[in-house]
Amino acid sequence: MRPDFLSFSPPSLGDAERAEVADTLSSDWITTGPKTKAFEAKLSAYLGAPGMVALNSCTAGLHVGLVALGIRPGDEVIVPSMTFAATANVVEHVGARPVLVDVCPDTLNLDPEAAARAISPQTRAIIPVHYAGHPVDLDSVFALAREHELEVMEDAAHALPARYKGTMVGSRSNLAAFSFYATKNLTTIEGGCLTGDPELVDKARIIGHHGMNRDAWKRFDKSGSWYYEVVLPGFKYNMTDVQAAIGLHQLERLAGFQWRRREIVTAYSKGFGDLPAIQTPVERPEVESSWHLYVIRLRLEQLRINRNTFIEELKRRNIGTSVHYLPVHMHPFYRDKYGYKPGDCPVASDAFSRMLTLPLHPGLSDRDVQDVVEAVRDVIAKFEA
Repeated sequence: MRPDFLSFSPPSLGDAERAEVADTLSSDWITTGPKTKAFEAKLSAYLGAPGMVALNSCTAGLHVGLVALGIRPGDEVIVPSMTFAATANVVEHVGARPVLVDVCPDTLNLDPEAAARAISPQTRAIIPVHYAGHPVDLDSVFALAREHELEVMEDAAHALPARYKGTMVGSRSNLAAFSFYATKNLTTIEGGCLTGDPELVDKARIIGHHGMNRDAWKRFDKSGSWYYEVVLPGFKYNMTDVQAAIGLHQLERLAGFQWRRREIVTAYSKGFGDLPAIQTPVERPEVESSWHLYVIRLRLEQLRINRNTFIEELKRRNIGTSVHYLPVHMHPFYRDKYGYKPGDCPVASDAFSRMLTLPLHPGLSDRDVQDVVEAVRDVIAKFEA
């Protein structure tokens, strides 16, 4: 057993990020300013995004995206149940109803057939989630949207960088929201962005900065003006230059991060490939996953313990894990408000009861990866049925 605890997903920060933050703190501008604009420009070019606004979270991106799309009370928005609750929460924030649907058994992404069955005359939009970094079947989602005249906004919190049929997630004209939270493939500690059609993104930029007219952030700069107008009741969702300073160098290191993530995924899949008690994650041939998460599912009929005990056994072996996620339809708020039952999304409910997420980040050494594999195999050997 390893002597020290292996954290689940610490950030990978280096001297360049620290120096850039120090430079920002020594400057006259620490909130939204020139480094935020530079980060937006570089990330937009990297993704090939038609438009982009940097924000303080992916949740902010989803929220202002819905407002920009005109989603309002009385509307319905289709959301997969296997996601972090923020995806559904933002629908509640605009007064609409999130209609929770089941997911595909292999990827745990939104099931297009389940989404089709959930469409009603009140349905205005679909929010597909690229779960764990594996792109959704976007062809089916967009076909469904065209047929029923629905908006599509991608929850790409896990999907930097990911590709669907060779196309980078976030490069289309529909809105897509990314996360730069501390555990993400690229971090700004807290942060996110929204990509898509430039007109929609410009509207979202105003919504996310108090509803101030364009370029109001420059009002304290020599080239700016003190005068601004509030054109709508917006929110306080802007990214700061301190955050962007980190993001600038994280973006430069992203290719190396992804190379290491794929190495670790290959080692895990090889290390667990002969274990009938484990269902390993997939990568469909038409996509390139960002491999934000490595989620295994236990075949509990082959074990004498449940998922929670399995996690505790790994903790005893100094291996940190997590669970992604308790399905939204099982959270008390959504369960009680809308009367959802576990059986309403059976694939998501079953997956939750069997899943755990193993450490996956660029800082893992080969020895760390081997320790994870050995610990998982040891637990299975001890508790196999």
